[in-house]
Amino acid sequence: MSNNSNKGRLIIFSAPSGAGKSSLIKEIIDLSPNKIELSISATTRDARDGELNGKDYFFISDEEFNDLKDRDAFIENANVHGFQYGTLKSFIDEKTEAGINIILDIDVQGFNQIKKLNVDNLSIFIIPPSFDELKNRLVLRGSDSDDAIENRLVNAKKELESAELFDYIVLNDNFNQTVKELGSIIFNIKHEYNKQDNLNILQDLLDK
Repeated sequence: MSNNSNKGRLIIFSAPSGAGKSSLIKEIIDLSPNKIELSISATTRDARDGELNGKDYFFISDEEFNDLKDRDAFIENANVHGFQYGTLKSFIDEKTEAGINIILDIDVQGFNQIKKLNVDNLSIFIIPPSFDELKNRLVLRGSDSDDAIENRLVNAKKELESAELFDYIVLNDNFNQTVKELGSIIFNIKHEYNKQDNLNILQDLLDK
């Protein structure tokens, strides 16, 4: 990896569905005084209304995706609901070499792929204060059936088992407090990081 001090970093966020990861990422980007952007994935699905190629996703064919995969062009990729998604090495390299910090919003499976490649990164796992609170957040979103919510909670337990593989475990209980904590981690702003407290909460979640 380059020793250029002006080089941007790859920042990985992962969390169970409903933990508030997307809202936190948006707030971090909006409030950041530094160059920081959300990564753009390549996908084989069609663009939805209002989505733009190169802004929301890189929309490519299955043939193009498979060719890129054969050439190890992705740092991570997955098949989701019959469509392929992946993060291009060239995109990450271009941005970070330009001094831009890139946030990658991925699941544990994608993180494990990146970990195996030894790609330099800062990794953060967001945890909820409790399973009851996680369920409440999923219900309030109003986008899932009861069965889908229960399935998300089962998946959450599996994802939480990998949380300690990440550099930081951050509790999302009080939104503004969490944003401050993330800012201290990403931008080296002076603010207390409650590592042991967060590990204790993670253990409580795993013991449920």
